Amino acid sequence: MKRQTTNDTESVRQKVREGYGQIARAGGSCCGPACGCSGEHLVQQIGYSAEQLEALPEGANMGLSCGNPTALASLKPGEVVLDLGSGGGFDVFIAGRKVGPKGRVIGVDMTPEMLAKARRNIPSSGLSNVEFRLGEIEHLPVANNSVDVVISNCVINLSPDKPQVWREIARVLKPGGRVAVSDLALLQPLPPRVAGMVEALVGCVAGAVLAKETARMARAAGLVDVQLNAKTDYVNAMNGFNDPLYRKIVRHLPRGKKPGDYITSLEVTARKPRR
Repeated sequence: MKRQTTNDTESVRQKVREGYGQIARAGGSCCGPACGCSGEHLVQQIGYSAEQLEALPEGANMGLSCGNPTALASLKPGEVVLDLGSGGGFDVFIAGRKVGPKGRVIGVDMTPEMLAKARRNIPSSGLSNVEFRLGEIEHLPVANNSVDVVISNCVINLSPDKPQVWREIARVLKPGGRVAVSDLALLQPLPPRVAGMVEALVGCVAGAVLAKETARMARAAGLVDVQLNAKTDYVNAMNGFNDPLYRKIVRHLPRGKKPGDYITSLEVTARKPRR
């Protein structure tokens, strides 16, 4: 993996912060009726139920998911859950109902616009067990050994320092705690002209790494029982999208190639040893 300089790292963070700030102000990705798709259609195809979506505050689903980590985690009442890159609060609000009033869900996001949107949604959610903190996923504002479960949905691929993210996950997990991540991963390296696109970065594509790299980073952080499950449902669901960002990425692929030749939705589970 290419080592990035401090300037490179901050440049990536700034591009992501600006891109997702714009998405927050617009109310979501360009997956509305005018674009030929809907955030609700996408998340139902990747495993969320209509009942879960109906219980969400208005605007929490911004069409930014690539899997369902709340289901993958098999959340239990009373657990403390941390959501990395919580955005408008989509998975936090779903997790909050799963862990119940004796549990707690913390969302962390580095984009002030996303954080403000999520916090505005708390009263209408009817939940008193959720909170949102400003912070980078490489430097989590969470105490050591304090979380039962870490979840994340299509966010770790955006980080310019993924090994550090996995080290932070291991730090905040309680002994025996577990990880359930939905992310994008590469089946093969991206063409250089796609890998260098800002749009591809904000679309989570350019930041993705090969699946085996994800497993290696999780194990290097001290996690065990690392399991990977590549799924095609997300990429298949996106094939009919008219989202301008997505379409621009597609136009820059080599002739005859499609996104599914390069990227996949990846489920990652692991746990922290009990000592």
